[in-house]
Amino acid sequence: MYRFLLTPRWLGINLFAVLAIPLCIFMGTWQLGRFEDRAEAQKEAERAPTAEELKPTPLDRLLPVDKETSGRTATAEGRYGEQFLVPGRKLDDLTGSYVLTLLKTDGGRVLPVIRGWLPEGAEAPAAPTGRVAVAGALQASETVGKDGVHTAGGLPEGQLAMISAAALVNLVPDDVYDAYITLSRADAGLKAVPATLPEGTGLDLKAFQNLGYSGEWYAGVAFILFMWFRFFRREVELQKDAALGLMPETGSGPGPGGETGAVPDPDKGPDTDAGPDAEPDAGRETGAAEVSAGAEAGAGRASG
Repeated sequence: MYRFLLTPRWLGINLFAVLAIPLCIFMGTWQLGRFEDRAEAQKEAERAPTAEELKPTPLDRLLPVDKETSGRTATAEGRYGEQFLVPGRKLDDLTGSYVLTLLKTDGGRVLPVIRGWLPEGAEAPAAPTGRVAVAGALQASETVGKDGVHTAGGLPEGQLAMISAAALVNLVPDDVYDAYITLSRADAGLKAVPATLPEGTGLDLKAFQNLGYSGEWYAGVAFILFMWFRFFRREVELQKDAALGLMPETGSGPGPGGETGAVPDPDKGPDTDAGPDAEPDAGRETGAAEVSAGAEAGAGRASG
């Protein structure tokens, strides 16, 4: 009864199911793992920092920035140079700007330093002069799509859309670190900017998108199995019907006498479309005889 499973059609269905189900399970597990990694990173960020993490460390020893070094306290020395505003940044549900000042380090490279936040319309205080030593949370360069990044363009001179070496490379002649720090203690007239979680971590919207995608992949496994068993059951029922001779006719076939032709419809009456050589039926013959006899009787009474 199950020999139909070896037909080309069913071999194709089985091959699709065998390949699609492991793929859906793999993708669902991968998306779930992404969500769990973000949840674990969120827990790590919420716990109190250790003494090792709070210990100031020279900047060059923490580069490049990764999940382990992001947020660590980095130190650097040099002289402040050009200053920019980074608009559209929120702090305590208020919108304002970050004050970003470039620190030219002793090694000749330039480090972007977020000295603090100020509300809209306020004037940024000038940076300290002379040689300075700074300490703050190390952060990776921002990318397009991160919260607060200005993507519309058209910013006036002296403002930056995002904090990154790519945004500064055409504005300053020196080599720029692919990282920045936010001062642990903001300068006078500014509010300190807290460190943010590394990109790709934390329970943000993307994290729950990963969880939703995981559910969709697992639902795909259930759908494939459901459709396979549905097709299988239908095929088995058709095989049983064929074995019992209950398969419906799909067109005209040989009649009872071996002749081919359409099967007459029992709901239709007799065929009344007679040709010119067809004999009149019995009812019409009887009616004609009665009319003829009536006419002869009338003629007799008239002559009498």
